[in-house]
Amino acid sequence: MALRAAYPLGIACAVLLAGSTACTSDSAPAASAQQTSKPATSAAGQPPTASPEATPQPSVDVLPELDADETSAGSKEASRGNGTVDFGKGKKGEALIVAVRCQGAGKINVLVQPMDVTFPLQCEEGQVSTTYNQVAVGGTEAGGEVSVRAPRTIRWSLVVGRGEPATSEPPAKQ
Repeated sequence: MALRAAYPLGIACAVLLAGSTACTSDSAPAASAQQTSKPATSAAGQPPTASPEATPQPSVDVLPELDADETSAGSKEASRGNGTVDFGKGKKGEALIVAVRCQGAGKINVLVQPMDVTFPLQCEEGQVSTTYNQVAVGGTEAGGEVSVRAPRTIRWSLVVGRGEPATSEPPAKQ
């Protein structure tokens, strides 16, 4: 799985056979709403133009994307509170990818069964963050479910995918 850098401050986690874990997360502030009675204009009286380098903000209403070489095994559109996504069996040697997008103040917990892998995610008010986790341990080829435990104040969406395990180097010895 390639690291994703679509948004500043990216995080993706990988749990590999060697037992190492690496994390990155995509976080970007949500666009703020302004109430005005007329459109904004520049000093010259012209409407402002969008900067060509402006990156569109992610939305919880849009499912996280998988890489082109990864296949979807299940998804859950924007939700609040607890939820579960079932996924079927995969090929031997494939990794399981769990991509979660969330917004709202608080923490959610994600549990992947039957691998018994859990990870917490901190979500922020006014920001949409996307976290990719790759699980490549024994048993990932089996079917199972991903459960999310979240307060109703947090909106989230989720995609479960399958793909080639990420390669990593062993941790540096000190």
